[in-house]
Amino acid sequence: MNLTLRIWRQRSPEDKGSMVTYRVEDVSPEMSFLEMLDVLNEDLILRGEEPVAFDHDCREGICGACGMVINGQAHGPERTTTCQLHMRHFSDGDSIDIEPWRASAFPVVKDLVVDRSAFDRVIQAGGYITAPTGSAPDAHATAVPKAAADYAFEHAECIGCGACVAACPNGSAMLFTSAKINHLNVLPQGAPERESRVLDMVSAMDEEGFGGCTNTGECTLACPKGIPLQSIADMNREFLRASTKRGR
Repeated sequence: MNLTLRIWRQRSPEDKGSMVTYRVEDVSPEMSFLEMLDVLNEDLILRGEEPVAFDHDCREGICGACGMVINGQAHGPERTTTCQLHMRHFSDGDSIDIEPWRASAFPVVKDLVVDRSAFDRVIQAGGYITAPTGSAPDAHATAVPKAAADYAFEHAECIGCGACVAACPNGSAMLFTSAKINHLNVLPQGAPERESRVLDMVSAMDEEGFGGCTNTGECTLACPKGIPLQSIADMNREFLRASTKRGR
Protein backbone atom coordinates (compact mmCIF):
# COMPACT_ATOMS: atom_id res chain seq x y z
CA MET A 1 0.00 0.00 0.00
CA ASN A 2 1.01 3.59 -0.66
CA LEU A 3 -0.29 6.10 1.89
CA THR A 4 -0.35 9.82 2.55
CA LEU A 5 0.25 10.71 6.18
CA ARG A 6 -0.55 14.07 7.74
CA ILE A 7 1.29 14.07 11.07
CA TRP A 8 1.37 16.63 13.87
CA ARG A 9 4.94 17.90 14.25
CA GLN A 10 5.91 20.00 17.28
CA ARG A 11 9.54 20.41 18.22
CA SER A 12 8.96 21.20 21.92
CA PRO A 13 6.19 22.19 24.34
CA GLU A 14 6.97 25.86 23.75
CA ASP A 15 6.92 25.68 19.95
CA LYS A 16 3.86 26.00 17.75
CA GLY A 17 3.06 22.75 15.98
CA SER A 18 1.51 22.02 12.60
CA MET A 19 0.43 19.13 10.39
CA VAL A 20 3.14 17.95 7.98
CA THR A 21 2.45 15.69 4.99
CA TYR A 22 4.55 12.61 4.19
CA ARG A 23 4.33 9.78 1.68
CA VAL A 24 5.04 6.21 2.75
CA GLU A 25 5.21 3.41 0.17
CA ASP A 26 5.15 -0.38 0.03
CA VAL A 27 3.35 -0.75 3.35
CA SER A 28 2.39 -4.34 4.08
CA PRO A 29 -1.19 -4.91 5.28
CA GLU A 30 0.29 -7.16 7.98
CA MET A 31 2.30 -4.34 9.54
CA SER A 32 1.12 -2.79 12.76
CA PHE A 33 0.48 0.95 12.73
CA LEU A 34 3.66 1.55 14.73
CA GLU A 35 5.69 -0.58 12.33
CA MET A 36 4.40 1.63 9.53
CA LEU A 37 5.63 4.68 11.46
CA ASP A 38 8.98 2.91 11.92
CA VAL A 39 9.24 2.60 8.12
CA LEU A 40 8.51 6.31 7.76
CA ASN A 41 11.10 7.21 10.39
CA GLU A 42 13.77 5.05 8.76
CA ASP A 43 13.15 6.92 5.52
CA LEU A 44 13.28 10.30 7.28
CA ILE A 45 16.57 9.41 8.97
CA LEU A 46 18.11 8.33 5.66
CA ARG A 47 17.07 11.69 4.21
CA GLY A 48 18.67 13.53 7.12
CA GLU A 49 15.35 14.66 8.58
CA GLU A 50 14.09 14.50 12.15
CA PRO A 51 12.07 11.30 12.80
CA VAL A 52 8.55 11.51 14.19
CA ALA A 53 8.54 11.13 17.98
CA PHE A 54 5.90 8.79 19.38
CA ASP A 55 5.52 6.78 22.59
CA HIS A 56 5.69 2.99 22.63
CA ASP A 57 6.95 0.21 24.85
CA CYS A 58 5.53 -3.32 24.91
CA ARG A 59 3.77 -3.22 21.50
CA GLU A 60 1.48 -5.93 22.85
CA GLY A 61 -1.50 -3.84 23.96
CA ILE A 62 -0.50 -3.98 27.62
CA CYS A 63 1.52 -0.90 28.61
CA GLY A 64 -0.79 1.83 27.26
CA ALA A 65 2.09 4.01 26.05
CA CYS A 66 1.29 4.19 22.34
CA GLY A 67 -1.74 6.45 22.26
CA MET A 68 -2.43 8.76 19.33
CA VAL A 69 -5.46 10.07 17.47
CA ILE A 70 -5.85 8.49 14.02
CA ASN A 71 -8.32 10.08 11.63
CA GLY A 72 -10.06 11.73 14.56
CA GLN A 73 -10.42 8.55 16.62
CA ALA A 74 -8.42 7.60 19.70
CA HIS A 75 -6.25 4.59 18.72
CA GLY A 76 -7.84 4.54 15.26
CA PRO A 77 -10.80 2.78 13.61
CA GLU A 78 -10.61 -0.44 15.66
CA ARG A 79 -11.28 -0.84 19.38
CA THR A 80 -7.72 -1.70 20.29
CA THR A 81 -4.43 -0.02 21.15
CA THR A 82 -2.47 1.73 18.41
CA CYS A 83 0.25 -0.92 18.55
CA GLN A 84 -2.32 -3.65 17.88
CA LEU A 85 -3.95 -1.76 15.01
CA HIS A 86 -2.87 -3.29 11.70
CA MET A 87 -2.60 -1.66 8.30
CA ARG A 88 -5.10 -4.11 6.78
CA HIS A 89 -7.76 -1.80 8.22
CA PHE A 90 -6.68 0.85 5.70
CA SER A 91 -6.69 0.88 1.90
CA ASP A 92 -4.13 1.70 -0.75
CA GLY A 93 -4.09 5.44 -1.43
CA ASP A 94 -5.64 6.42 1.91
CA SER A 95 -4.81 9.71 3.61
CA ILE A 96 -4.33 9.31 7.36
CA ASP A 97 -4.28 12.14 9.91
CA ILE A 98 -2.18 11.37 13.00
CA GLU A 99 -2.30 13.64 16.06
CA PRO A 100 -1.38 13.46 19.76
CA TRP A 101 -3.96 13.24 22.54
CA ARG A 102 -5.70 16.61 22.82
CA ALA A 103 -6.34 17.55 26.46
CA SER A 104 -5.11 20.39 28.63
CA ALA A 105 -3.99 17.88 31.26
CA PHE A 106 -1.84 16.09 28.64
CA PRO A 107 0.55 18.77 27.30
CA VAL A 108 2.45 17.89 24.13
CA VAL A 109 6.11 17.08 24.75
CA LYS A 110 7.15 16.53 21.13
CA ASP A 111 5.23 15.52 17.99
CA LEU A 112 2.89 12.69 19.08
CA VAL A 113 4.31 12.37 22.61
CA VAL A 114 2.28 13.86 25.47
CA ASP A 115 2.96 14.13 29.19
CA ARG A 116 0.52 11.78 30.96
CA SER A 117 2.07 12.16 34.41
CA ALA A 118 -1.26 13.63 35.57
CA PHE A 119 -2.50 10.03 35.64
CA ASP A 120 0.40 9.07 37.89
CA ARG A 121 -0.47 11.81 40.36
CA VAL A 122 -4.13 10.72 40.44
CA ILE A 123 -3.04 7.18 41.31
CA GLN A 124 -0.55 8.42 43.90
CA ALA A 125 -3.41 10.21 45.68
CA GLY A 126 -5.01 6.91 46.69
CA GLY A 127 -4.52 4.06 44.25
CA TYR A 128 -2.95 1.69 46.75
CA ILE A 129 -3.88 -0.61 49.61
CA THR A 130 -2.51 -1.01 53.12
CA ALA A 131 -0.20 -4.00 53.18
CA PRO A 132 2.12 -5.28 55.95
CA THR A 133 5.77 -5.67 55.13
CA GLY A 134 7.34 -9.09 55.10
CA SER A 135 6.65 -12.19 53.06
CA ALA A 136 3.69 -12.40 50.69
CA PRO A 137 0.44 -13.53 52.34
CA ASP A 138 -1.08 -16.87 51.46
CA ALA A 139 -3.24 -16.62 48.35
CA HIS A 140 -6.30 -17.92 50.19
CA ALA A 141 -5.79 -15.93 53.40
CA THR A 142 -8.51 -13.42 52.50
CA ALA A 143 -11.62 -14.75 50.83
CA VAL A 144 -13.02 -12.65 47.98
CA PRO A 145 -16.55 -13.28 46.67
CA LYS A 146 -16.54 -14.23 42.99
CA ALA A 147 -18.75 -11.30 41.98
CA ALA A 148 -16.34 -8.88 43.64
CA ALA A 149 -13.33 -10.59 42.09
CA ASP A 150 -14.88 -10.45 38.61
CA TYR A 151 -15.74 -6.78 39.05
CA ALA A 152 -12.24 -5.99 40.30
CA PHE A 153 -10.58 -7.83 37.41
CA GLU A 154 -12.79 -6.03 34.88
CA HIS A 155 -11.70 -2.64 36.19
CA ALA A 156 -8.09 -3.64 36.76
CA GLU A 157 -7.76 -4.14 33.00
CA CYS A 158 -7.37 -0.36 32.58
CA ILE A 159 -3.88 0.27 31.16
CA GLY A 160 -3.91 4.06 31.63
CA CYS A 161 -3.48 4.79 27.92
CA GLY A 162 -5.57 7.97 28.06
CA ALA A 163 -7.87 7.11 25.15
CA CYS A 164 -10.87 7.92 27.37
CA VAL A 165 -9.57 11.46 27.92
CA ALA A 166 -8.70 11.93 24.24
CA ALA A 167 -12.13 10.74 23.09
CA CYS A 168 -14.12 12.77 25.62
CA PRO A 169 -15.29 16.16 24.25
CA ASN A 170 -14.60 17.59 27.72
CA GLY A 171 -11.22 15.92 28.25
CA SER A 172 -12.58 14.11 31.31
CA ALA A 173 -10.62 11.44 33.19
CA MET A 174 -13.64 9.99 34.96
CA LEU A 175 -13.44 6.56 33.32
CA PHE A 176 -9.75 6.15 34.16
CA THR A 177 -10.19 7.38 37.73
CA SER A 178 -13.28 5.26 38.34
CA ALA A 179 -11.50 2.13 37.10
CA LYS A 180 -8.60 2.71 39.48
CA ILE A 181 -10.91 3.42 42.41
CA ASN A 182 -13.49 0.68 41.84
CA HIS A 183 -11.12 -2.23 41.33
CA LEU A 184 -9.65 -1.65 44.80
CA ASN A 185 -12.78 -0.53 46.64
CA VAL A 186 -14.67 -3.80 46.09
CA LEU A 187 -11.86 -5.92 47.54
CA PRO A 188 -11.50 -6.54 51.28
CA GLN A 189 -7.83 -5.54 51.00
CA GLY A 190 -8.93 -2.11 49.80
CA ALA A 191 -11.43 -1.50 52.59
CA PRO A 192 -9.17 0.52 54.96
CA GLU A 193 -8.73 3.32 52.39
CA ARG A 194 -12.14 3.01 50.74
CA GLU A 195 -13.41 6.46 51.73
CA SER A 196 -10.16 8.39 51.54
CA ARG A 197 -9.33 6.74 48.20
CA VAL A 198 -12.36 8.04 46.32
CA LEU A 199 -12.25 11.48 47.93
CA ASP A 200 -8.52 11.98 47.41
CA MET A 201 -8.34 10.58 43.87
CA VAL A 202 -11.32 12.58 42.62
CA SER A 203 -9.82 15.70 44.21
CA ALA A 204 -6.47 15.00 42.52
CA MET A 205 -8.24 14.45 39.19
CA ASP A 206 -9.95 17.83 39.47
CA GLU A 207 -6.70 19.56 40.42
CA GLU A 208 -4.99 18.22 37.30
CA GLY A 209 -7.39 20.16 35.08
CA PHE A 210 -9.36 17.34 33.49
CA GLY A 211 -12.82 18.31 32.26
CA GLY A 212 -16.12 17.30 33.77
CA CYS A 213 -18.13 14.26 32.75
CA THR A 214 -21.38 14.82 30.86
CA ASN A 215 -22.11 11.13 30.17
CA THR A 216 -21.57 11.27 26.41
CA GLY A 217 -20.11 7.75 26.56
CA GLU A 218 -17.29 8.39 24.07
CA CYS A 219 -14.76 7.29 26.72
CA THR A 220 -15.98 3.73 26.98
CA LEU A 221 -16.36 3.41 23.19
CA ALA A 222 -12.69 4.33 22.78
CA CYS A 223 -11.39 2.25 25.71
CA PRO A 224 -9.34 -0.64 24.28
CA LYS A 225 -10.04 -2.72 27.39
CA GLY A 226 -13.79 -2.14 27.47
CA ILE A 227 -14.10 -0.46 30.88
CA PRO A 228 -17.91 0.01 31.17
CA LEU A 229 -19.64 3.38 31.52
CA GLN A 230 -21.30 1.98 34.66
CA SER A 231 -17.90 2.37 36.32
CA ILE A 232 -18.38 6.15 36.47
CA ALA A 233 -21.80 5.80 38.12
CA ASP A 234 -20.32 3.38 40.67
CA MET A 235 -17.53 5.84 41.48
CA ASN A 236 -20.03 8.69 41.87
CA ARG A 237 -22.02 6.55 44.28
CA GLU A 238 -18.84 5.83 46.27
CA PHE A 239 -17.96 9.52 46.28
CA LEU A 240 -21.43 10.52 47.54
CA ARG A 241 -21.30 7.84 50.21
CA ALA A 242 -17.86 8.92 51.44
CA SER A 243 -18.71 12.62 51.31
CA THR A 244 -21.91 12.10 53.30
CA LYS A 245 -20.12 10.03 55.91
CA ARG A 246 -17.44 12.65 56.34
CA GLY A 247 -19.96 15.49 56.39
CA ARG A 248 -18.72 17.18 53.23
